[in-house]
Amino acid sequence: MRIIGGEFRSRVLAEFAGEEVRPTSDRAREALFNILAFKVRGARVLDLFSGSGALGLESLSRGASEVVFNDVSKASLAVLKKNLQTLKIPLSERVKAYNYDYNACLEILKEPFDLILLDPPYRFDYGESALKTIAQKGLLSENGVVVYERDRPFAGEIEGLEKYDERKYGKAYFTFFKKA
Repeated sequence: MRIIGGEFRSRVLAEFAGEEVRPTSDRAREALFNILAFKVRGARVLDLFSGSGALGLESLSRGASEVVFNDVSKASLAVLKKNLQTLKIPLSERVKAYNYDYNACLEILKEPFDLILLDPPYRFDYGESALKTIAQKGLLSENGVVVYERDRPFAGEIEGLEKYDERKYGKAYFTFFKKA
């Protein structure tokens, strides 16, 4: 796994051993960030189910002004911190890492984000719950985008958010939402 573009392009990231964690493939990540090209620079980004941090780190590499990482797993946070050290990115006001359940994380956040990346474990429906909370708390900026990655198309509706696009890359579906 590597950074696809920007300042840290081609830098290799630490990954998880085994099959328990499913990172977004390089090909799918490249396609996603090509779609988001004009949304990332200067953006305030939330990587809610961050795992190794690959999506948030890609955002930083491409010019995001701030990234908040969150994962409930201490092992995930350890890999994220290793990747931050490799890239020489210190935790700061600009880069934060939390070790909360996604609901607890969403509860402490107050300011809206320009880009919210949701890549929860496929076997749970945490993403839909997170989308509802994001809409209810107004955590998406006026021209912001939420990207929800899962293993099937998104068929539901979320009050306060509008699904405006969906793309499939390998086994992953990226569903894009904006404020309704």
